[in-house]
Amino acid sequence: MNKDTVIIIVGATCVGKTALSLILAEQLNGEIVSADSRQIYKGMDIGTDKPSEEIRKKVKHHMIDIVYPDEYYSAGRYGKEAKEIIDRLISDGKFPIVVGGAGLYIRALTDGIFPELKKDYTIKKYLREKVGKEGINGLYSYLEKIDPESAVRLNPLDKQRIVRAVEVYEVLGKPLSELLKIESHPLNHKILFIGLERNRTELYHKIEKRIDGMIQKGLVEEVKILREKGYHRELDSMRALGYREVHQYLDNEFSLEEAIKLMKRKSRNYAKRQITWFKKIENIKWFHLSEDDKLENIADFVMKITD
Repeated sequence: MNKDTVIIIVGATCVGKTALSLILAEQLNGEIVSADSRQIYKGMDIGTDKPSEEIRKKVKHHMIDIVYPDEYYSAGRYGKEAKEIIDRLISDGKFPIVVGGAGLYIRALTDGIFPELKKDYTIKKYLREKVGKEGINGLYSYLEKIDPESAVRLNPLDKQRIVRAVEVYEVLGKPLSELLKIESHPLNHKILFIGLERNRTELYHKIEKRIDGMIQKGLVEEVKILREKGYHRELDSMRALGYREVHQYLDNEFSLEEAIKLMKRKSRNYAKRQITWFKKIENIKWFHLSEDDKLENIADFVMKITD
């Protein structure tokens, strides 16, 4: 294995990225660098499916539990901090294994991304209130005029990202798509991209099973504790899949059963977007998994192609 290689494992949620990363970390004397945009938050454990303390004692993980839920954190900051960790690991003779499904975090790490932009919460609040009163269609139509490239890239129903794209334009007077092309420093190491995929029906079954497990483990109680600490539902962190729906349940907007159904539907849609994002990345070695496949076999193959 090339001592200057960074393995990056990508794919949709629940596809098997974490399990493969643990196998490779043990075989390669490696450490894992998370590229999950929600596992960065302290106290958000069940809903983000963080590796257990037992697993993290066995294999060292980075970029997990690094900020509180009310702290602002950007992809640009992630790229900078993850690069520093990777450089240090390689210098120490360790193999960095990046694993996660946050496409923008992966891009910020490998290609660089625009410098961190200060948020304007007054404009953001105004835009969110506008969407709340008038719906997302009007704001999306406005985005099509000011930043057609971002409009094409974003889901027309993705309120959070549409609001952010319009906010960037209103604050800086430049389209977000233009700023995304202004790259900082890319990762200066050899990259081996490993992509995992599954049959959609099988993947969706795993997603729904995971969500049921989160509820059984106490996701509702976890959100209650976060609320007691003052982490309200309008925070970016609390808008994460699972947390937002539980907040809505606790605010009596719908039943727990309805919240769970919504979580499952949104998670399936999120998985689709992840697949679309990662399929656009060149030079990924894709592995199609089924229930009968053993991740150890894929790990062995990865070892062979990197010799």
